Amino acid sequence: MRLFRRAVILSHRYLGIVLSLLVIMWFATGITMIYWGGMPRVTPELRLERLQAVDFSRVTLTPAEAAERGDLDPIGRATLATLLDRPVYRFGSRNPTIVFADTGDLFDELSVDQAQSVAATFARVPASQVHHLATLHEVDQWTLQTPLPLYKFSVDDGAGTELYVQPQSGEVGMMTTRSSRGWAWVSTIPHWLYFTALRSNQPLWYRLLVWTSALACVLAVLGLVLGVTQLRKPRPFKLSKAIPYSGSMRWHYISGVVFGVFTLTFAFSGLLSMEPWDWASEGGLGEGMSEAFSGGPLDLAAFPDVNEKNWSAIFRVVSPERIREVEFLRIQGAPYYVVRGSGFDPMLATAQPLEIRRELFSESSLIFKAKQANPDVTITEATELFNYDSYYYSRDGEAPLPVLRLKFDDPDKTWFYIDPKLSRVLARYQRRERLQRWIYHGLHSLDFSFWYYSRPAWDIGVIVLCAGGAVLSVIGIVISLRRVRRDLRRIVQH
Repeated sequence: MRLFRRAVILSHRYLGIVLSLLVIMWFATGITMIYWGGMPRVTPELRLERLQAVDFSRVTLTPAEAAERGDLDPIGRATLATLLDRPVYRFGSRNPTIVFADTGDLFDELSVDQAQSVAATFARVPASQVHHLATLHEVDQWTLQTPLPLYKFSVDDGAGTELYVQPQSGEVGMMTTRSSRGWAWVSTIPHWLYFTALRSNQPLWYRLLVWTSALACVLAVLGLVLGVTQLRKPRPFKLSKAIPYSGSMRWHYISGVVFGVFTLTFAFSGLLSMEPWDWASEGGLGEGMSEAFSGGPLDLAAFPDVNEKNWSAIFRVVSPERIREVEFLRIQGAPYYVVRGSGFDPMLATAQPLEIRRELFSESSLIFKAKQANPDVTITEATELFNYDSYYYSRDGEAPLPVLRLKFDDPDKTWFYIDPKLSRVLARYQRRERLQRWIYHGLHSLDFSFWYYSRPAWDIGVIVLCAGGAVLSVIGIVISLRRVRRDLRRIVQH
């Protein structure tokens, strides 16, 4: 028993020396991530806001004619928007084919001068305030997941804005500001070890996070074991005499007893966030659901001309100057438009005849489509949700409501959350994914409904726990370094 205790003490001490600075950083950045989490990005809302209005008077091609000019078959995502002050059809997402809607010419790619104009329009400043910095053929700190090449521009706007324009798509793929870059450096980047050189080597970055998180779990377990084995049992029992330490060691013991379990769950849930061995994501239903709800591939021939005359029904509700993008969809076998713009919620409209659809798709039609995709599996529950539940939720309230929650009796007990407005799957969780929600998000973010929406109560609770874990680690590394220095002196003296 004595040898075991000695081994635990030494393992805890030296593992703490190696990992404590990293653990301190995780706790500290966990606090900053409450208020600034995530890397800088162009959000869908910002992208839509900064798009130019569509000039419907200049649209001369139907969507099908434009797709034919691009020699596209099959068609992926299709939208009508504006590029370089001209209406364009975009086909596809990541590397879209772009056809000018006024002439039918194919878009090749932006020159530097054209990209400067795109950046100036996005930043809402004159082109003279936008300066070309570089043409990137390799990722930098902010473009790790943005397709290359990119034109990088700085903007004289007082905020230190930098824009990255994709020459092939003609869009701004990334925007950073002095503030967003600074907050990322003290939150997301160190917390996830999201450094360019490391993140560019995906296997190395993954293994480093998994192994450091696993070792941090071992460190916390060893500390908890010592919290039990080192506790004395004086008679009569008195807490002050039960703790066998004084000074900083005593405070390390007390903080370890109070915050040790949270430190363990924080490290363990961080480990699970990397989903080692793909333990949670495999299995469950899902194949065929998108096609069932759409009713098949997008048929652009079903959409008539998009012009001022044909769109009078839409323009009576919203002026064309406010429309930024039109998406062409197939929903339950019929052609639909989704109209997006400035100052109004996205509108769904039937294509033939052109009418704004205000009612939701019926629950029976959504259930029928779900059964169509999974004919051999029973739906055990269908519930319309007007509030978020424990799995489909959003702190900022951006996730659509209401939704239809369908539970299937497949081996993985898959749940689907269906949007009745656009008849589409919003989320899917099988049994292991629901378990991961609790042991990753629940233990790491403490996003339990009883206080998650009751700020600042949640903020205070998380900050106290993270600060306690950081103090525990700071005291521990100070004690360990003192002990190592003392041991080195003994070795030198002998």
